[in-house]
Amino acid sequence: MKPIVVVTGKNGQLGWELQQLASSFQDRYEFVFTDRTMLDLAAPESIAPFFEKIRPQFFINCAAYTAVDKAEVEKELALTINATSVGEIASCCARFQTKLITISTDYVFDGQGTAPYSTTTPTHPVNYYGNTKAIGEQKALENNPNTVIIRTSWVYSTHGNNFVKTMLRLMKERPEIKVVADQQGCPTYAADLAEAIMQIISAAQKGNNAVGIFHYSNTGATTWFDFASTIKEFAGLTCSVLPIPTEAFPTPAKRPAYSVLDLQSITTVFGVELKEWKRSLKNCMEQLHA
Repeated sequence: MKPIVVVTGKNGQLGWELQQLASSFQDRYEFVFTDRTMLDLAAPESIAPFFEKIRPQFFINCAAYTAVDKAEVEKELALTINATSVGEIASCCARFQTKLITISTDYVFDGQGTAPYSTTTPTHPVNYYGNTKAIGEQKALENNPNTVIIRTSWVYSTHGNNFVKTMLRLMKERPEIKVVADQQGCPTYAADLAEAIMQIISAAQKGNNAVGIFHYSNTGATTWFDFASTIKEFAGLTCSVLPIPTEAFPTPAKRPAYSVLDLQSITTVFGVELKEWKRSLKNCMEQLHA
């Protein structure tokens, strides 16, 4: 029997990219992709019955409450999805000897750093969304020793709502846009992250059962302004892109000013190949226009 791989959040950016990859791995794994109708993380009590029925060998949790600003108001829902349910998933994984891979965020850090954040840097979120993700990390590691947490940042893809698609739309609609220039991080093409996750699962099948916290993004640091300027350049658009400071674009939730991640451990432990962010952006934009 082929190992069963459950992927939550199939309609999100990462879940969708894993669906695109699945056909390449169907001879090795049986995939179960879930949305809210199959497994609702807003209802933690639904998780144990799901495990009883499916009994997976691998569980990739891509589902999350990701509305950073709304989380400041919808605190209970954000905490349930990002922390309580992650803890319950981890408990069920421990019970059924399932390897858990769950996705976290650069927003667990406070942004006061000036060098890439290590996997061992203490978390100190500056907004409620980041707080729920930090609690979820803790619960996952406490409840299931066989857990890999992947923190990622600035995720985009050809699918769903994201910075790249929003910028392309606005640049076509407006003669001028203003973009924050004093927040630094690194974009992540969800297709690249999906490949890295499948590499971690393949490694586990070959006996590399490393666990704990890892970081994954594309390589090289940038700002939202430079990211937007590169999107404009690659798309050949004429819209003016103007830099503004964070305080000129107030949001309900504070953002970390610096959230570049140190990616060394995921390459050392799993041999994951990292891709430069502009190269991956170009790949994504070529897919969008294909």
